[in-house]
Amino acid sequence: QVRLVESGGGLVQSGGSLRLSCAVSGRTFGVYAMAWFRQVPGKEREFVAEVIGSGGSPNYADSVKGRFTISTDNAKTTMYLQMNSLKSEDTAMYYCASRRITMSRYEYWGQGTQVTVSS
Repeated sequence: QVRLVESGGGLVQSGGSLRLSCAVSGRTFGVYAMAWFRQVPGKEREFVAEVIGSGGSPNYADSVKGRFTISTDNAKTTMYLQMNSLKSEDTAMYYCASRRITMSRYEYWGQGTQVTVSS
């Protein structure tokens, strides 16, 4: 079965940077979309960024445009989220996700990595 494992979260000061990574295993050949979501307790899960295929243009939530960069390796076995100019409102549990491009909803999820931005 497909397994996604996030890492790289931690405590960082406002204005600082972090790079999250997501290791993917157990996935068969095909074209996938991969994405990052985040969630704060008591609030709905929020879309952060998405990349489709190996060379597609990424999509970003308005709240992170210009600050976050999503990327994957060619085989899409590893996904990254470079986060710069972090703000306190970026504090959340960050999840990586994957789906086949024929699916409209993300079907595979990691367990999350916590990002806490201090003021």
